[in-house]
Amino acid sequence: MSRGSRPTQPDLLRDAPADDALRPLADRMRPRNLDEVVGQEQVLGPGKPLRQSLEKGQLHSLILWGPPGTGKTTLARLIARRGDAEFMQLSAVMAGVKDIRDAVERAREVRATRARRTVLFLDEVHRFNKAQQDTFLPYVEDGTLTFIGATTENPSFEVISALLSRARVYVLRSLGVADIVKLLRRALEDRERGLGARELVIDDEALVALAHAGDGDARRALGMLEVAADLAESKEGAGEGRSTITLEQVREVATGGRRRFDKGGEQFYDQISALHKAVRGTDPDAALYWYVRMLDGGCDPHYLARRILRMAIEDIGLADPRGQQIALDAWQTYERLGSPEGELAIANALVYLAVAPKSNAAYVAYGEARADVEQFGTLDVPLRFRNAPTKLMKELGYGEGYRYAHDEPGAFVKGERYFPDEMPDRRYYRPVSRGLEIKIAEALTRLRAEIQKEKP
Repeated sequence: MSRGSRPTQPDLLRDAPADDALRPLADRMRPRNLDEVVGQEQVLGPGKPLRQSLEKGQLHSLILWGPPGTGKTTLARLIARRGDAEFMQLSAVMAGVKDIRDAVERAREVRATRARRTVLFLDEVHRFNKAQQDTFLPYVEDGTLTFIGATTENPSFEVISALLSRARVYVLRSLGVADIVKLLRRALEDRERGLGARELVIDDEALVALAHAGDGDARRALGMLEVAADLAESKEGAGEGRSTITLEQVREVATGGRRRFDKGGEQFYDQISALHKAVRGTDPDAALYWYVRMLDGGCDPHYLARRILRMAIEDIGLADPRGQQIALDAWQTYERLGSPEGELAIANALVYLAVAPKSNAAYVAYGEARADVEQFGTLDVPLRFRNAPTKLMKELGYGEGYRYAHDEPGAFVKGERYFPDEMPDRRYYRPVSRGLEIKIAEALTRLRAEIQKEKP
C-alpha cells in the first residue's frame, strides 16, 4: 500500500478495541481511572495542579517528561477521557508532517460534527525536529488541538521554546519497588484483564525480586511477569492445580536485563555528572557505585576512562600529579586487557582520584589566562625573549638583554618580567593548601619574597 493510500496514523492508534488474547499484559492492565494510577504523587496527589485540572475536566497542553514505563501514555489517555475529548496518538518515530495535518483535519471534523475537543498525544516528541514541532503551533494556539507530548529527554533541550511556552511540563518519576509490587499483585489478582483466571501463585521474595528487575518501569515488570507466568505453567505438572512462579524462574526471566540507561540521553549525562561530583567530593564509595551503574547500563569503558582522566586533570591537578598518570595507565590497561579485568584497573584509578587531595588551581588559572588573551589581543613578545638565529635579527635587538635563568643563583632571575610590556602583571595560578600544592605554594611565596627585597 502506498503512503498516500494508507490510513493516517491517528486512525490506527485511536482507542479501538483489541483482542485481549493478543494484547500484552501491560497494555491490558493500563489504569482506567485516576484511582488506579500508582505512584506519581508529585503530579497526581491531592491538591496538585494536574490532579485539580483533571478532576474539573479542564484541558491544557502539556509535556510529560519521565523514564520509560512511568505512565506517560496512560496519563495522556486519562486526561482525554476526563476532559471528554477525542484522543489521537502519534509516534514521532513513525509520523511526519502529513500525519499531523491529517490529525488536524480530523480534529476539525470532530469539533464541527460532535462539538468535542481533540487531544493529540505525540510520543517521543524529542525525535521531531524543529520544523516538525513548529507545525503544531498554530493549531495549539487556536484550540484545534490540545497537545500532549511525551519524552524521556529533557524538554529544555529537545522541545522548541515556542511549544514549551504553550505547554506545561510535568515530571514523572521512576516507580518504586513498592509501587511495582502493587501493580504486579493487581495483575495477578485481576480475573478480567490480568492473570487472575490462571490462579498463579508467587511468594513474596520472588515478587519483590521481579519488582526490582523492573527497575522502575511498570511496563517492563508486567512484561516479565507475563513471561514468568508462561514459564511456570509450562513446567511439568502444570494444569494440575495452581502453578507457582518461583524465585528461580524470576531470575531466569530477568537474566540479561540492564538497568535504565540511554547512551547520550538525559540519564547518561545525569549519571556521569554524579560520578564526577562524587570523585570531586572525595567519596570513593559513591564514585564506585555510579561507575558500576554506568557499566551495567552498557556505557563504553573507554568513555569512562577518558572522563576519569579529565577528572584527574581538572579536579586533582597539581595537588597530586600522580593521579593523571594513574588514570592514563588505567585507560591503557583496559585497552590491553579488555573486560572485566580492565574495568577493575579503571576502578582502581577512580578510587585513587576520589581519595586524592583536590585542586582546580591550574584549571582556574588556565581559564583566567584565556580570558586575558581574549581581552588584550595579540601583544608583541618583548624583544629580549625572542630568539635571534640570524644576523639581521640580532641587529634588530632580538634576544638583547635576556638573562639566562640557569646562570642566576637558584636558577631564578630576580626582577625579570615575562608578560608583554603593554600588559599588567597577573597571578593566575594560586596553589591550594592541599597535597603537593602546599610545597608549590611555599616555593612561590619564597621566590616572591625575594622579588620584593629587590624592589627599592
